Amino acid sequence: MDEVRFTETMILVAQIFEIVAAAILVFGLIASFVLAGRTYIRTRNGRATYTLLRQFFGGVLLLGLEVLVAGDLLRTVAVAPTLDNVLVLGLIVLIRTFLSFSLEIEIEGVPPWRRAFVSGATVAANAVRKAGEA
Repeated sequence: MDEVRFTETMILVAQIFEIVAAAILVFGLIASFVLAGRTYIRTRNGRATYTLLRQFFGGVLLLGLEVLVAGDLLRTVAVAPTLDNVLVLGLIVLIRTFLSFSLEIEIEGVPPWRRAFVSGATVAANAVRKAGEA
């Protein structure tokens, strides 16, 4: 009975990770537009506002992807650690890693290996800091 309870608990925890990731994306999108709107009202610079919007929401997307990978990892390792599930997890992580690299290149303008690694939370924080300076 303990194994069943553990499995159900881990499935619930993985679902919580997915809910948190979805909340990050929804609230991040709203925060991106609010921040961009405030920046545009202050600066009347559409290009800078657009860049800020892209950078901030790009950071939010990176953070959301990181949380989703954590949920998938937990679900695979703790709930059903079969070879098939581990292979599927590996494929998911590869796809999300490619998406993360693509987003980082889009946000920063340079490949990640040409600069220090920056997480999604750091990118979002830098966008907020830049908005305060504008």
